[in-house]
Amino acid sequence: MLQTIEQTHSVPVHYASLPTPPTSTVGSPSTSSGNLSKTTEMAIPHRHHILIVTGPAGCGKSTIAKVLSDRYGFEYIEGDEYHPKANIDKMAAGIPLNDEDRWDWLILLRDQALQDLKKGAKGVVITCSALKKKYRDVIRTARLYDEEPDANVHFVYLRADKETLLARVRGRQGHYMKDSMVESQFAALEEPDEKEVKQLKDVEIVDVKGGIAEVSQLAAEAVDRVLVSR
Repeated sequence: MLQTIEQTHSVPVHYASLPTPPTSTVGSPSTSSGNLSKTTEMAIPHRHHILIVTGPAGCGKSTIAKVLSDRYGFEYIEGDEYHPKANIDKMAAGIPLNDEDRWDWLILLRDQALQDLKKGAKGVVITCSALKKKYRDVIRTARLYDEEPDANVHFVYLRADKETLLARVRGRQGHYMKDSMVESQFAALEEPDEKEVKQLKDVEIVDVKGGIAEVSQLAAEAVDRVLVSR
């Protein structure tokens, strides 16, 4: 069972507090080496899996997605690399993307995941801000298009307060996403609500205030439980 730890948010944060399930060939990611992106593949039931690591700029999507990709042997899709130049130019200029800017990008990410699965990947990990429920719903439609029935589409939402994200984005070197975009993304953000967490049961919420090792551990434990229970 997932343990619910109450926070001062509208939706409780769900952490996996139990050890790695017995189907795993290894333990949880090492928290002592400091190199958490290098984890051993874990044995999971054969099935198509699409994991989407979501959250605003600066929450650590790429770092955590790479940890999960290595852990499960899934293909990795960096969502930022699929933005058209027009979108990148807008964000670099501090202009927020609107719904129209995002639709084709979201569909492209969904279709790339399906293409990787069709080519033989057992799973895919995508980084995608997915700020609004309707954006997440676009990715959810992958279940309808996948060749394997009942494919598992699951979101890992990395939650942090605005001040934490601003500090991280300001510390980036050479990235087009500026700190002004954190403000606009927070304004647009629709955190997963109770229906998504408890009824759709396809969202895990992980608090990212801790260090990389701690957050990687929490994310891996949460996804371990999801993959072996579905």
